[in-house]
Amino acid sequence: MRAGLFWLNDRQWARIEPHLPRGLTGPDRDDDRRIVSGIIHMLQSGARWRDCPREYGPYTTIYNRFNRWAKRGRWCAIFEALAKPG
Repeated sequence: MRAGLFWLNDRQWARIEPHLPRGLTGPDRDDDRRIVSGIIHMLQSGARWRDCPREYGPYTTIYNRFNRWAKRGRWCAIFEALAKPG
């Protein structure tokens, strides 16, 4: 793994993973943990999506997942669930 990249650790992923969409039709999604780590990395760095490190996958996949989930309110639901006490 290249230094300076953000990767969700096991504890972080265990909190996020139950809130991801399941049972959707269409092609299988790429590795969710890698994609979400890439989205977080890009948001933290403030870089252009096009400059996303290759380790996270194609920048178009990273951007499209972020954009689609934002339009559908998925990020808000994830953040609200993570912010609940307990």
